[in-house]
This record gives sequence, C-alpha cells and structure tokens, in this order.
Amino acid sequence: MQLTRAGFLALLWLFVLAALRVVRSDIYAASGLRVAMPGFRKSGQKTRGKAPRQLVVTHGALAGTRISLDGRPIMIGRADDSTLVLDDDYASTRHARLSMRGTDWYVEDLGSTNGTYLDRAKVTAPLRVPLGVPIRIGKTVIELRS
Repeated sequence: MQLTRAGFLALLWLFVLAALRVVRSDIYAASGLRVAMPGFRKSGQKTRGKAPRQLVVTHGALAGTRISLDGRPIMIGRADDSTLVLDDDYASTRHARLSMRGTDWYVEDLGSTNGTYLDRAKVTAPLRVPLGVPIRIGKTVIELRS
C-alpha cells in the first residue's frame, strides 16, 4: 500500500514539473527570440537619434507585416478595429498600445491576460521602446525600425 502511494506521489510531482517546464518555455519564449541591448543594433552601432519609421512583425503568423509610424497610437489585439489585428489565442481583444510621447515610442499593456513583453521584461507600466528591441505579444514579435 505504501509503495502505491509513493508511486502515485512521484507521478504527481512529475506532472507538476512537466507543467512548470511548459509554462517556463512559454514565458521565456524558447522559440528563438534574440536578446537585443537597448539602444544598440546587431552591429553594435548606437541607434540613438534615429527615429523609428515603421513597426515590423518579425515572428508569428503576420511575419513580414510593416506598419508606417505617423505619430498616431497603434492598437494591438484581436479586435477588428485594432491597427495590428492578431489572430492568436494568447492575445487579448485589446492587448497593448504603442504611443508616441515626445520623440519616443512607448509600449503599454492594456490589462491583457497573458502579458506583453519588451525584450524579456514583462510590461507593467508604459516603457520606452528602443529601436530593434523585440516586443512579444502571444506568439507575435514586433520591433520598431528606422
């Protein structure tokens, strides 16, 4: 009887650890997101002073999509009236907003269920978005580019 209980407990712990592993891989985007240093491009050259001109989808179902930046806020989510409409189970109806403040762009999570990430940091307040730094919303990754 004790052996059966111990075996059941071991199986239960294996299930919990497997579930935590899946959650961890979703959170840390094990799908190959690159880590970018804020303010620097891949070549190491400083990007400060260059104004972003477009929003580019780099990963996900809409990869390759480009949106010109004209200073108006960009709404992102599953809602049909969003600027970038995501067909993604991990995106909320009104998931996030990119807006301009002065000469900088900021990303803001709009109370989404699964969160918005700037590089690997969860967005809990409006954060300035440097050029080339990935923003992850569900399975979609976007970047500001000049």
